[in-house]
Amino acid sequence: MKHRYNLTAISLHWLIALSLIGTFALGVYMSDLALSPNKLKLYSWHKWAGVSIFFLVLCRLAWRVTHCPPALPETMPAGMRQLAHVAHWALYALMLAIPISGWLMSSAQGFQVVWFGVMPLPDLVTRDKALGVLLQDVHIVLNYTLLCAVIAHVAAALKHHFIDRDDVLSRMLPWAAK
Repeated sequence: MKHRYNLTAISLHWLIALSLIGTFALGVYMSDLALSPNKLKLYSWHKWAGVSIFFLVLCRLAWRVTHCPPALPETMPAGMRQLAHVAHWALYALMLAIPISGWLMSSAQGFQVVWFGVMPLPDLVTRDKALGVLLQDVHIVLNYTLLCAVIAHVAAALKHHFIDRDDVLSRMLPWAAK
């Protein structure tokens, strides 16, 4: 029985985690800026990051469904193990829904998403100001929901490490002993 995630899963986990932190921080920062060329540049970077994270999450999901993760500790009650599985799939769902909501919002607001400034993505909906405002609210709510879910995820990992003293956290750390 394996007790650790493999290098691919660990790498994707931390790459996505760091990307989410940076993209969330950029989103919060740029939203209050006055309209300027700098703000438009930051919005482009934010969209590039969102599309990239979307593809990374798809890769992580493909890896996850083709590679079994290590089993959770037998000492965990069955209900808690089930809750952990639901929480992980909710994180995946949010990490996919957020870039899609941003893409939909950009389309509705009349701003095409151009990945890295060279690959235009098709608009998903026609321009519609009211829909754009609604999708902006959806995008914000999804982001703050993900923030809460990530905080819960980190808190659970720290609880396992410092209170339960099991290997749940260490099996996802790249520097932990094998």
